[in-house]
Amino acid sequence: MTLVFILTLGVLLFLRGTGAQSLTQPDGHITVSEGARLELSCNYSSSGTTYLFWYVQHPNQGLELLLKYLPGPSDALVQGIKGFEAEFKKSEKAFHLRKHSAHWSDSAKYFCAVSDTAPGTTGGAEHKPSETL
Repeated sequence: MTLVFILTLGVLLFLRGTGAQSLTQPDGHITVSEGARLELSCNYSSSGTTYLFWYVQHPNQGLELLLKYLPGPSDALVQGIKGFEAEFKKSEKAFHLRKHSAHWSDSAKYFCAVSDTAPGTTGGAEHKPSETL
């Protein structure tokens, strides 16, 4: 049995507008068996328009954008890259990342981010290294 070590050690918070925001990632460090379902929690509070993101950072590499939620339906399943998806639940203020079958190459640090700035505007959370995606 191979174990996949998933580190969730960081929270990114992008404060750009006037809305108050906070974000929590309660999972500090989790271990998942290869092939098992992976789920990482992200809860937020925001008083305005909310843009949510999940990033991954492998050892000795920069951040890579996995997926993003732009304002739309009150509940949505957002598809990302590498088999990741996140479920946005507005009523629960939750944006949990999941993957149906974890692989050893998923061992990394995962970051949830919130912003009230639209992607593509100066200083927005969408900024990422050029080698991603």
